[in-house]
Amino acid sequence: MTDLSLDWLNLVLRWMHLVFGIAWIGSSFFFVWLDNSLRQGQQPKSGVLGEAWMIHGGGFYFTEKYSVAPPQLPPELHWFKYESYFTWLSGFFLLGVLYYAGADLYLIDPNVLPLSAPAAIGISVASLILGWIVYDRLCKSPLGNNTALLACIGFVMLVAATYGYAQVFSARAAYLHVGALLGTIMTANVAMVIIPNQKKAVAQMLAGQTPDPAYGKQAKQRSLHNNYLTLPVLFAMISNHYPMTYGHPYGWVILAVVMIIGGLVRHFFNLKNQGRGQRYEFLAVSFALVIGLVFFTAWDPRRSDFAGDAGIEEVQKVVASRCTACHAARPTFDGIAEAPKGVMLETPQQMRRFAAAINQQAVRTEAMPPGNATEMTDEERQLLGAWIAAGAKID
Repeated sequence: MTDLSLDWLNLVLRWMHLVFGIAWIGSSFFFVWLDNSLRQGQQPKSGVLGEAWMIHGGGFYFTEKYSVAPPQLPPELHWFKYESYFTWLSGFFLLGVLYYAGADLYLIDPNVLPLSAPAAIGISVASLILGWIVYDRLCKSPLGNNTALLACIGFVMLVAATYGYAQVFSARAAYLHVGALLGTIMTANVAMVIIPNQKKAVAQMLAGQTPDPAYGKQAKQRSLHNNYLTLPVLFAMISNHYPMTYGHPYGWVILAVVMIIGGLVRHFFNLKNQGRGQRYEFLAVSFALVIGLVFFTAWDPRRSDFAGDAGIEEVQKVVASRCTACHAARPTFDGIAEAPKGVMLETPQQMRRFAAAINQQAVRTEAMPPGNATEMTDEERQLLGAWIAAGAKID
């Protein structure tokens, strides 16, 4: 019953995280689009930066953006912040339920670094805090005034973090922590810079003062950073379903390239919305990088071929000792209530049915067993690969 309750808690938190994330990313995309789409009206108004006409849901909308603030504070002002806060909170609780509570299975890989659960959790939390501090200091330094240089240094910092996580946690957890780090930076931007600056501007207006333009400039910078980080965050969220990425021996390189692709795609749309032309070269480079990743993930220096003859008896012994603790009608592994994704491997017929999944999860990558909890050896993975390459025969 306890395991089933944890599964339901995992499901509810994941659902909440997805819903809040859609709300946050949707509003973020909309406001960056709106900001990029502002144009001067036929009769420019004093203090108005630009305006935009929109049509949606059968109605017309007209929006104006002020250079700093309107002459009078409106009686009702809508704030956009809770979408971000709830996305991060639900994500952190999900991290706790799945990766902290199941640290030995999902967070720690002894073959990468033998850590105790408290040590691994401590490193996880500390890295998220440290990542925000380093990023925030960079933005507040003189480098913050040089957008291109700041972007390059930020990218190098993220690649270093990606590589570092891969040297500490399991491959799957490393990818997820990159997403958690980016999500923490994005939410902290909202909570520590964007909203406080907006509150300062409102307070100055209430005091009869003209708001300092620097507050809006800082908030816009962080909002734009969030916009460019969104696509890599989304990739990190779904990556656990695709072990050919995080399970590759150079998974950190794959994620670094994905960050570049995400940035290029967002840059294309931002330039397009600003009216600066259809810069299709950014999409072309992104597409070329995706094709390159396809070929790169097909190459694995650990297991380039699967020569040899493997009988079903030998293969079944490996599967029974390394896989069926979880992939059985009644799993015996602590914390697993039912066979993950309904994959059971207790009979030769079941093994042949899921041979493609075995190949993807345990042969071509080391996604399974999670954190190599049952200590599957390279020789055993080679044996499974040889059996599958020979047609997954069971007789």
